[in-house]
Amino acid sequence: MNINFLTLKDTAMKLLLNMIGTALLAAMGFSQTPSADKITVPLTDPARPVFLKVGLISGGITVKGYNGNEVVVEENIRKSDDDDEDKEDSEENEHRADHKGLHLIPNTSSGLTVEEEDNRVSINTSGMMASRTVDLIIQVPHKTSMKLNTINDGDIHVSDVAGDLEISDINGKIECSQISGSLMADALNGGVTATFTGVDPEKPMSFSSLNGDLDVTFPSTLKSTVRLKNEQGQIFSDFDIKMNASTTKMEDNAAGKHGRYKVSVEKMMSGTINGGGTEIVFKNFNGDIVIRKGK
Repeated sequence: MNINFLTLKDTAMKLLLNMIGTALLAAMGFSQTPSADKITVPLTDPARPVFLKVGLISGGITVKGYNGNEVVVEENIRKSDDDDEDKEDSEENEHRADHKGLHLIPNTSSGLTVEEEDNRVSINTSGMMASRTVDLIIQVPHKTSMKLNTINDGDIHVSDVAGDLEISDINGKIECSQISGSLMADALNGGVTATFTGVDPEKPMSFSSLNGDLDVTFPSTLKSTVRLKNEQGQIFSDFDIKMNASTTKMEDNAAGKHGRYKVSVEKMMSGTINGGGTEIVFKNFNGDIVIRKGK
């Protein structure tokens, strides 16, 4: 009986390579970024405007207006350094040694909570998963007011909505485009950019930053009284702003048991656009203020 040892060797090598390839594909499957999850939220009364509230510890928020009557939430959990096996510490390696031969399944739970009541939609992360970095992409009906805030590792983007917006980002920037209504925007360590297609003449607005530019575009027909304060940056505008010197006084007469009276004076510039109107406040410390005239 003749045995071709060369053929057997080639066959064994092919089997070994197939096994290695299968193992690599399986490992890659476990290490891939998890796919996005979508949640569709029906509204109590789709004919009425919506109020959206979103609060994150870590992550970014994107809100887009669309021609629909539901709120659609898509969450993407970012892969953190803790998920990278190349960066595990010795204690983690010792722990994993107890599970030799088992596959690691990444913890992709965000702890996301979505609630709706009477057209008010609330979204937040809670529990132990609140510290994970989550990026949210949210579609809302065009007539939506909102309160959005995030603290770390994310920017906030809003587009194509009409309503009252209150937005805060501690360590990121705020960008709003094609919005109508009113906006209160505060970006501590980032800039604020906003473009309005229309403003609510009955609602005051404010824009503030510590370390970023404030760049806002209003319709050319804007009627406003603007108050401006900038510590270390410049102020620019192509509106014809009629400036006048002003001083804002803030008094605190809550004297306490010793009857002390406190008055603080905050120096701000004041001016009017197109004869004056709704009050808009701009405050910056280490960045420019730019007020643009749109179409």
